Amino acid sequence: MPYDAMSDRSDEDLLTAYAAGEPAAARALTLRLAPRAFAQAMRMLRDRAEAEDVAQEALVRLWRAAPGWRTGEAQVTTWLYRVVSNLCIDRIRRRRGGTVDIAAVDEPPDPAPGVERAMLDDARADALETALEALPERQKQAVVLRHLEGLSNPEIAAIMDIGVRAVESLTARGRKALEGLLAGKRAELGYDED
Repeated sequence: MPYDAMSDRSDEDLLTAYAAGEPAAARALTLRLAPRAFAQAMRMLRDRAEAEDVAQEALVRLWRAAPGWRTGEAQVTTWLYRVVSNLCIDRIRRRRGGTVDIAAVDEPPDPAPGVERAMLDDARADALETALEALPERQKQAVVLRHLEGLSNPEIAAIMDIGVRAVESLTARGRKALEGLLAGKRAELGYDED
């Protein structure tokens, strides 16, 4: 079946079709999900090579899980975000054990026009990354999934295997902690306090 015919099928239908022996379904689902998995991993790891590895590993795990997929239990995207999050957390923990300096990790290229704007955007991203690194892992994960990935609280609850109230609590505490960590840097980062 051509890709165009598969583009309007649900993620679950494509996964089921792949498990039934349709390789075109895997291609269509990969084209749909790989950019999301990579973006999430990139936000959490801030390292392109590691993010690519995580996205690839998460998709491999999805293909392995396809034959046993139980329709209606979980959304494919929720399952994938959870796997990506767990793989990223594992890598972050290994980094901390190996004392990798987050400042030594290159920022991804910024397409924003102008050197001054690019420098300001880089300073803001660095400040946010430094502040995020100061949060406890679960708060960081909840904040990244909610405010950077744009997922809903129920989706985050499923990914993190916690209740919606716990997600709300983690994101609220994470936001408050970030505000405290970044409060003294408003002028430095170009935010007017008017």
